[in-house]
Amino acid sequence: MMEQYLALKREAGDALLFYRMGDFFELFFEDAKVAAGVLDIALTSRGEHDGAPVPMCGVPVHSAEGYLARLIKGGCRVAIAEQTETPEEAKARAKREGTPSSKALVARDIVRFVTAGTLTEEALLDPRSANLLAAVVPLRDSVGIATCEISTGRMELEECAPEALDAALARIGAREIVVPEDWEDRPEGATMRARSDFRSEDGEARLKTIHGLATLDGLGNFSRPMLAAAGGLIAYLDHAGRGTLPFLLPPVARSGAAHLAMDAATRASLEICETQSGARQGSLLACVDRCSTGAGSRQLAEDLCAPLGDREAIGARHAAVQRFHRDPLLRADLRSALRGVPDIGRALGRIVAGRGSPRDLGQVRDGLNQARRLRDSLRRAGDLPDLLARMGEALGGHGALTDLLDRALVPSPPTERQQGGFIAPGYDHALDDLRETSGNARKAIAALEARYRADTETPSLKIKHNKVLGYFIEVPAKHGDRLMAADSGFTHRQTMAGAVRFNSLGLHEEATRIAEAGAHALAAEDSHFEELTGEVVSRREAIAATAAALARIDVCAALAERAAEGDWCRPEMLEEACLEVTGGRHPVVEAALAKSGERFVANDCRLGPEDRLWLIGGPNMGGKSTFLRQNALIVLLAQAGSFVPAQAARIGMVDRLFSRVGASDNLARGRSTFMVEMVETAAILRQATDRSFVILDEVGRGTSTYDGMALAWAVVEAVHTTLGCRCLFATHYHELSRLADSCEALSLHHVRAREWKGALVLLHELARGAADRSYGLSVAKLAGVPEPVVKRARAVLDKLEKGRSETGGLAAGLGDLPLFAASTRIEEKPVDVLGERLRTIDLDALTPREALALLYELKREATEPRSD
Repeated sequence: MMEQYLALKREAGDALLFYRMGDFFELFFEDAKVAAGVLDIALTSRGEHDGAPVPMCGVPVHSAEGYLARLIKGGCRVAIAEQTETPEEAKARAKREGTPSSKALVARDIVRFVTAGTLTEEALLDPRSANLLAAVVPLRDSVGIATCEISTGRMELEECAPEALDAALARIGAREIVVPEDWEDRPEGATMRARSDFRSEDGEARLKTIHGLATLDGLGNFSRPMLAAAGGLIAYLDHAGRGTLPFLLPPVARSGAAHLAMDAATRASLEICETQSGARQGSLLACVDRCSTGAGSRQLAEDLCAPLGDREAIGARHAAVQRFHRDPLLRADLRSALRGVPDIGRALGRIVAGRGSPRDLGQVRDGLNQARRLRDSLRRAGDLPDLLARMGEALGGHGALTDLLDRALVPSPPTERQQGGFIAPGYDHALDDLRETSGNARKAIAALEARYRADTETPSLKIKHNKVLGYFIEVPAKHGDRLMAADSGFTHRQTMAGAVRFNSLGLHEEATRIAEAGAHALAAEDSHFEELTGEVVSRREAIAATAAALARIDVCAALAERAAEGDWCRPEMLEEACLEVTGGRHPVVEAALAKSGERFVANDCRLGPEDRLWLIGGPNMGGKSTFLRQNALIVLLAQAGSFVPAQAARIGMVDRLFSRVGASDNLARGRSTFMVEMVETAAILRQATDRSFVILDEVGRGTSTYDGMALAWAVVEAVHTTLGCRCLFATHYHELSRLADSCEALSLHHVRAREWKGALVLLHELARGAADRSYGLSVAKLAGVPEPVVKRARAVLDKLEKGRSETGGLAAGLGDLPLFAASTRIEEKPVDVLGERLRTIDLDALTPREALALLYELKREATEPRSD
């Protein structure tokens, strides 16, 4: 057995091997140690290997899914090794091979690899989150990306520049990424596969084969990097499924320009789908999500992660949301109906992958029936915008299939097919006859038991059944002699401590009838299951389109519900570079305040070509960061197709959204808080365009005051003069207000605060003009800093402010600086490295040998080419 295990383990590679032994999956050696630690189960040992005990642990087969979920969450990959023959077949094989049957080992093989990106089981998936697998491959000067949600079959291909890869992967949010093994700059934590898996010609050929096409031209324009990534993705799915591919819809080509671009730092800062602690609660998604179905929640998350870049497509979504918003009765009826719709997309995925159950067929039937009723409701409502009209048409066309499933399946099919009981009475008359035979035989068993009791005058006689003996007659030991008699008609089978068991010819005949009828009935049901599965698979693309339409309708109705709840408005989308928000609010903060009975203070924002950069000052906790984030979220929500939390909004299309708000470090990569801030700021200055929207908060903190202010000053000038984009810039450097004199499209603003009887009152209102002071000491006092420390700080502050009034402060002389564009042309003074070195040498302290060595070193430095 151990030889068989070790051979399979070599095949499994770095995956944990679940080795099937009867009713358990066993793990051995290092796999057992890892699994025991992750699952918190007992680690035992079994026999010896190479003179040492073999570590071992195991999990029951019937509850393996729960353990698999925990292992996958713990970052493990699992190979499932199942028994591929029964013990009887193993003995027969051993006999043919001339091996003693007692030494026959049941054959086993790895039937599947379970990884984070290849899950389809309902118990292993979050119904409200997509489970994406991505394949990424660099090719020439580009990177190809293929993504797949195998639980629903959706597949997308895209191409991006190497510098845009991080932003693309952040948008996708794949649970698992597959890359070529020879890629040095591969994403962290990626699964490596052979470079030969990523050939574009193989990817094209596999896609043609899977979808039965002679050419891919009808599906879209796929580049070589896209096809190479598709090849890698399909090869990995083929490996994970051991030659069985999951459900794959025809691929869709995604253009990077079709979506609002956001890098990973921006997504983390805005907490779109999860907070910075990794929780869903507290994120924008949790605040907005009012979807009635899991598929709708997944679609909403995708919309928020990839807002649209096309104004017409955004308008189509807004129109659909507005249709539900203005008709509360229609919205309520649809949302009520949607709550009863099963997740037919994922049920279809399991069926096509060969892992479906009768319950999955029932979910497809019920979901398609409900979709038809929703289509009828939409038609009766009328006045549908184009998007809803198209989605409504995709809900129908399944009448023949639903009629078949209605006739064939019981109302609530079971999750397991092995025990039967899922084919409805009347669908197959031969099956009904077999069931009747089986039922009559059971009645005959009961009648036989009554007759045997009377014949033997033994009221305690019972006919029982177990898996080992089948049907048998059991009497108490004291009555056993009556049935032992030679002419009794009973045959002794087993003697127990307090009972004796027998068989009889009549019982054997009835048991045979039951077994045969039951076996034939199960075989008939199994055959019907395969037929019904085939019918569903043949219509997989149409059913998937219906599932997608249900999800889109759910999202539109949910966004309308959220807009009605929060008094949100439909934004007006424009091509001009503006951002005009009246009474804007931060949706997450507003919801949190509402729970405690507090009111959120709304603020306006007016950015345009003549006033595109706002410099915002004011105290900490005054609401600067909230104001920055709320406007970024309003842009994101608008381009995702949602209404926005404001009284009114006119928003010019944004191509890239950048957020540099909040301090954090990355110690694992050796980056301090200030280094992380500079890296993110550099990305903005290099990637933003005049169509972008940027929010920057306290750039320059984390270093010396002079360095920080100098950097903040230069960044503001660069954003204003070089980028020319819309920007909100929050700062505590009052000296930056002087930039309003030289930057014509920059205006000064502040969050209002007042001191009342020695206490700081934060008004959270935005006002025009520079802040009069920072209120830093008042905030420190509010935070509970001891009074002596605050008093000492006030004394130090008074001294510093006196010095500033005498010297002109930190910004003295900055008004004479040339503008940013001119300053970038000023050459730096050359550095005399050799002269500086000579001035630091103490010649009197050198020995002759040291002086000669130094002379050679100085000559070498003087003759080497300069790097500057």
